[in-house]
Amino acid sequence: MNHVLANRVAIITGGSSGIGRGIALEFAREGATVVVADLQEESKVGKYYETDVNTTTVAEIEKLGGKSFFVQTDVAQDSQLENLVGQTVEQLGGLDILVNNAGIFIPGDLQTLSMSDWDRVTRINYRAVFVGCRYAANFLNQSSAGRIINIASVLAFGGGGGPAYPSAKAAVVNLTRDLALQLAEYETTVNAICPGYIETAVQDYQTTEAIAISRARTPLPRFGAPRDIGRAAVFLASADAAWITGTCLNVDGGWSASV
Repeated sequence: MNHVLANRVAIITGGSSGIGRGIALEFAREGATVVVADLQEESKVGKYYETDVNTTTVAEIEKLGGKSFFVQTDVAQDSQLENLVGQTVEQLGGLDILVNNAGIFIPGDLQTLSMSDWDRVTRINYRAVFVGCRYAANFLNQSSAGRIINIASVLAFGGGGGPAYPSAKAAVVNLTRDLALQLAEYETTVNAICPGYIETAVQDYQTTEAIAISRARTPLPRFGAPRDIGRAAVFLASADAAWITGTCLNVDGGWSASV
């Protein structure tokens, strides 16, 4: 079988659960060695989705016959991102792919969202992306197939979702474009994926009414699964996407088509 990511080394932040786990598993299926970075190794169990997850991402990758290890990482701490990249390069000899996936959502509006929560959302969802890219760039530029894939959101392109989360994701979209220009001379590509509603434990904060609204806004007859984002990430990491950079790929079941 031809594995499109054979011999590639990938870091995936937020890789223990949800979208990150989905990307990690698809990368492993395509032959990549995957470094899973997260606050905890155990996968989150949701009340709506991912209700029966009982294995770690690393364990699942090993079941597939792949190679993986876990590095406990709080992406809000610059030193831990530096350690993540350093440990990866030390153990595996280099780095080919960085997926900035770790993110959080804290509900609230202009008046109810505390400043500390606003700071935390923007620090994890935006600042950590920049910091991760800063530490990884030199190693990615030495790769023959350097790739940065940032996970943004369809909410980056409109209102709704509160003052912190969409704004941070919009910043990630523009950071992606800027870094694509900066790193083009090294042939390191930088792209973003903008998911729509994906069935993960992150959706636990939703009400059944809010879920129904999202269902009505999604033209295709199902919500997305982590694997849907994983397959899109595989494409952007592959040789087939070598001349694609600075783009934002909506993977949203048609959500953004009606905006």
